[in-house]
Amino acid sequence: MPATYLKKSTQEDLPAILDIIHSAIKYLHEQGIDQWQHGYPADEDLEKDVKDGINYVLITDGQIAGTATIHQGIDPNYLKIEEGDWINGSEAHYAAIHRVAISNEFRGQHLSEKLVSSLITVSRVLGFKDIRIDTHPENKGMQHVITSNGFEKRGIIHMRENGHPWTARFAYQLLTK
Repeated sequence: MPATYLKKSTQEDLPAILDIIHSAIKYLHEQGIDQWQHGYPADEDLEKDVKDGINYVLITDGQIAGTATIHQGIDPNYLKIEEGDWINGSEAHYAAIHRVAISNEFRGQHLSEKLVSSLITVSRVLGFKDIRIDTHPENKGMQHVITSNGFEKRGIIHMRENGHPWTARFAYQLLTK
């Protein structure tokens, strides 16, 4: 069984990260899910994540199998929540997991669950007990990954994708000990 672990990404990982995100955008489109279909995440967003040291890659069998970003601190998109609330309030000390994607080559191996679980661990090591994440209401696969990792749905937030009208996202929260 191959070793599977998370590591902070480097500039050398960027081509694989871009490929994974571009493939995920196409995969969401093929499923008819209107998430990431309006220029977000842009290559510049991903490049900045790597440069800022907040992007991580999941390695399995020596290859990059997935990618995600841990935003540390207040996320402006999470300030307003509808049909619910954040347990610790909108301006609590929390980490937000964003831009989660698994490579086409590794789809179906349940690595999304391992990726999110590893991101929870890293968030906790970074000192965050409050962890948040969101996904599109039609992205049932990601909703399953999120809830199977212990997150609870807290309400609806609205994201703006590069000038596209605000779109609803299910917002989730996990409080760790």
